[in-house]
Amino acid sequence: VQLQASGGGLVQPGGSLRLSCAASGFTLDYYTIAWFRQAPGKEREGVSCISGSDGSSWIADSVKGRSTISRDNAKNTVYLQMSGLKPEDTAVYYCATYLGAGYGCYVPVGQYDYWGQGTQVTVSS
Repeated sequence: VQLQASGGGLVQPGGSLRLSCAASGFTLDYYTIAWFRQAPGKEREGVSCISGSDGSSWIADSVKGRSTISRDNAKNTVYLQMSGLKPEDTAVYYCATYLGAGYGCYVPVGQYDYWGQGTQVTVSS
């Protein structure tokens, strides 16, 4: 099982990015995939989630209205489309998966089974 996060980069404030989380070794549409981010000196923060088990999704208030999570089952990939980016969105973004059932998008952080390697998002002029 592997998760490959990509799509980060340097973007100006107000810009957009699409982060990708490509899964291998399992079929992600059955399971929960979440995005987290961690900025230097800050706690890891949940950003968004999509659940295959119950079809639910969740977006953090910090990015609500500016971000959309989606899934392409044919490509076994989850996307996080982010727009209206702000300097405070600067962080390393990680995707993670929980291969169990029953939590939907409320999986305790410590229960996630696999994590991607992270992709850096830097918002700066």
